Order: sequence, then structure tokens, then C-alpha cells
Amino acid sequence: MPDLALLLRRGIRLPPGGWMLAGMLAFYVLAGLFGRDPWKGEDAIHIGTAWQMLSTGNWLTPILAGQPFHEPPLYYWSAALTGQLFGWLLPAHEAMRLASAIWIALALTGLYYAGRELYGTDSAAASPMLLAGCAGLLLHAHDAQPILIALAAYAGGLGALATIGRKPRLTGVFYGLALAACLLGAGIAPTLPLLAVAPIAWWLSPDRSKALQTLLVGLAIGILLAAPWPLALLAQAPERFDAWLLTELAPLRTPFSLNGLGRFSAMLPWFAFPALPLAAWTLWTRRQQWSAPAQLLPLSFLLITLLLLAWAYRPRDIPALLLLPAVALLATPGALSLRRGAANAFDWFAMSVFSFFALLVWISWSAMVLGVPERLAQRVVTLRPGFVGELEIVGLLIGIAATLWWIWLIATAPRSPYRSLTHWTLGFTTLWLLATALILPWFDYGKSYRPVAEGVARALPDSSRCLAQQGLSDGQRASLSYFVNIAPVAYDTPAGRNCDWLLVVGSSRAELAAPDEQWTRVWEGNRPGERREKFRLYRR
Repeated sequence: MPDLALLLRRGIRLPPGGWMLAGMLAFYVLAGLFGRDPWKGEDAIHIGTAWQMLSTGNWLTPILAGQPFHEPPLYYWSAALTGQLFGWLLPAHEAMRLASAIWIALALTGLYYAGRELYGTDSAAASPMLLAGCAGLLLHAHDAQPILIALAAYAGGLGALATIGRKPRLTGVFYGLALAACLLGAGIAPTLPLLAVAPIAWWLSPDRSKALQTLLVGLAIGILLAAPWPLALLAQAPERFDAWLLTELAPLRTPFSLNGLGRFSAMLPWFAFPALPLAAWTLWTRRQQWSAPAQLLPLSFLLITLLLLAWAYRPRDIPALLLLPAVALLATPGALSLRRGAANAFDWFAMSVFSFFALLVWISWSAMVLGVPERLAQRVVTLRPGFVGELEIVGLLIGIAATLWWIWLIATAPRSPYRSLTHWTLGFTTLWLLATALILPWFDYGKSYRPVAEGVARALPDSSRCLAQQGLSDGQRASLSYFVNIAPVAYDTPAGRNCDWLLVVGSSRAELAAPDEQWTRVWEGNRPGERREKFRLYRR
């Protein structure tokens, strides 16, 4: 007991290291993965694809709701594997979503070693903390999302290239692993920055002859690891190989877009907050040494990635994730060299913002479960018709523990260059943990297609599983396949025209209308709280 009392009075040690750092980041990685259905959009698409791989035993070609899905396979391999390993303990979608936790953990680990190599041991913890604290990463880090493999590959690749002058063999191995993982997990386009930054790492190396050999070894390892899958696909399903290659090359055939460059750049200030202003502070304070590897390697990688996004992607937040490892690495010295006034302001801002939002989460939980305050409780039901809040003891205990942890952290964190960054990252983590423990059921109630899928299944006769569809998105088809094992086919195909049941989705009369007079409406439904998007089931 005296040791515990001493620990409570002493507070957290800064900089965090070892098991303390690992535990902090583990809370970030794991919170939000459990207790919810596959949510509409990307989460449902990728869980549905991994589930089909697991249930059919076809590990060569990804399939989405019975149709070919021309994506690289590595994320689906990893998700199917975690589903197989942990499916006895967790619902299948939660077990498969653990793959995202693995890739995020690898990204944080890679960035830790990159920071240690470029900025020293005392600064190493700041790099993964900055990545975890980026506002744009939070939701996608806890979804089923193949781009997380590219995130891990970028962090690991930067860590490998940072050691090119000191540990050439290690650089070659890990650079090759990063190339192979990125190609098999995210595709050709996201792999290009890892290739394009290699000449810069070679130029920065003190021994360029050895560095060239290292990079060639890494390239050879990457090819040897990545080549078997496309070669097997070409041998066993050449039409699928052609479709995959066409899909991969399509973004690279688009013209470079200055508009895209501007929109991705405009997205960064909030998406990479607070890492981006800290990265700018690094460049300012080290403006006399901007050509040193510690600045030039992450800066050049950031610019190369930004140019790739403007060339190959529409401005969206998912591809913008690729910018975060370089920004977080570049921000590491800046986060630890803030002037006292700026550091205190950042610290005060972090404590105030996350304390305020933690209080809002508790008020929302009270409205959902206890009905107090009454007006907010009515609003909760208005936004999610039919939702009934229930007291969950485990979630309540987690929420209380997270709140006490946050209060203890504020009260005891010692003076340190890490103090403000620790309050930001752990405040972010605490708020996310609170939200997932207390009010996640409310969000899950309106973001899952489970009610729609079960409604369609109830309306269909048991003897009929031939269902045509018109207007359904990939996420909607994946949800039908995962929740009720129905794989609808497009109405405008020969198979679709032979079906006597038709499911349409839309928000207007024209979109929801039957194709002709031979169809009779037998069911209509929507997600709870969704006023625009409706589903109708017709029988011929």
C-alpha cells in the first residue's frame, strides 16, 4: 500500500517509456474496436470481404458479396486470420477488426524507431504519440481499413531508411518488408512514395556505395515477397489479374490536379492537428539545418506523398492518412522544443478541451440511460427512433476508471517538455475510451445496416435467395451478405433479370420506383434515424 500511495502521489514518469508507453498506446489502439456492428461504408465493405474470404476458403481472390473485388489481399488475409484465431471469443466482425489494431500498432512502433534514430532516445516516444494524437486518424484507426497497412509501411519504411548509414542490413530487410506490405496491402500507387524517397535516403547516406547495395537488397526482398500473389493470380485466374492490374493503374493515368493538391493541403491543418503546426515550428527552429537527414528525410517524404495524392486520388480523408507518418515524425523536435508560453498554452488547451468533452459524454450518457436532462433525453430518441438506453455495468466501470485516470494525470503530471504532448495524446485517448464505453450503443444503433438486412431476410421466403438489387452501394451489399448471408446481384445483368425479388435503395420517388408494373412492393425500411435513404423490396 505505501508503494501504491507513493505512485499515486508521484504521477506518471515523463518521458514515457517501456511498458508505460506501450500501455498508453494500447488503450488508443484497442478502444472502439469492440461492441459495435460493421458500420456503413468502408468498415462494412472490408469486414464483408474478409468474412467472405474466411467463410469460402478462397484466399487468393478477394470477393465482396459474391462479386469479384479487385483489391490487394493482405488486409483481408490478416483480418480473416484474426477472425479465425479469435472468432471463438468475439463476434466475427470484432475478431476481424483486430487486424486494424495490429497494423496501427506496427505503424506506431515503426514511427517510434524512426524518431529514436533521427532525434535520439529521449525524443523517440513523441513520434508515435504525435501520430496517435492526429485528429484525422482516430475514426479510421478503429475501422476495418486496408490503408492502415500503408500507414504501417510508411512508418516502418521511414524507420528503416533513417538507419541506412548505421545499420545497412537492418535497413535492407525492413525496407523490403515495407515495400511488400504496401504493395500487397494498399496497391501500386501508395507504394510509389516509398520507392521515390529511396534516392534521397541514398544521397543523405555517408557511404553511398553501401547505401545503394542496401536499397537494392531491400528492393529485391520486396519483389520476392510481393511477386508470388500476382503470379499465382495470373496463373489461376488471368481475367482477375487483368481486372486487378487495370484497377491499380487507373489512378496513375489521371492528370495531375492542382485543385487536388490545394484541397489535400487545405485538409491538413485540421486532419494533422496538432502535428502540422509543430512540424512547421520544427522547420522554423531548424531552418539552418533543413538539409540534415533529420529534417530532409521526413520533409521530402511528405512532399512526395502529397504530390502522389494530388495525382492519383480524389481529395478524401482516407488517402490523406498517408500524410500523417511524415508529419508526425517531422513534428517530433518541435513538440519538445516549444517555448514556455507556447507549451503552457498547448497544455492548458489540451486539459480544457478534453475535460469539457469528457463532461459532455457523461451528460449524454445520463440522458441516454437515466433520462436526465429530460430535453436532451428526448433529443436522443428523436435522432435515433426506437433507441432504448440500457445501463451496462462494464461500460460504466470503464468510464469511471477513465475519468479518474484523466483527473489523476492532470493533477500529477510533472513539469517536462513532454507534459503538453502527454496531456493531448492521453486526453484524446481518454475521451475516445469514454465515448466507446458509455455512448457507443447510440452511435451503433444508427450506423449499422443490421436492421435493414434482417428486415429484408424476414420478408423473403426461405426458399428464395435470388435477389436482384438496384442502386445498392458496396457497403450495403456487404452488410446484406454478412448479416443475413444474402448476396444480391445487379438487376441489369442476366442473373438479376431472372430473379423474382428486387431490392432498391434511394431517396426520391424515382429512385425507389419499381422498373415496371409487374413488380409489387412487399416491404420498406431504413436505418434508424435515417430520413432520406430508404429501401424497398419488390416481388415480381
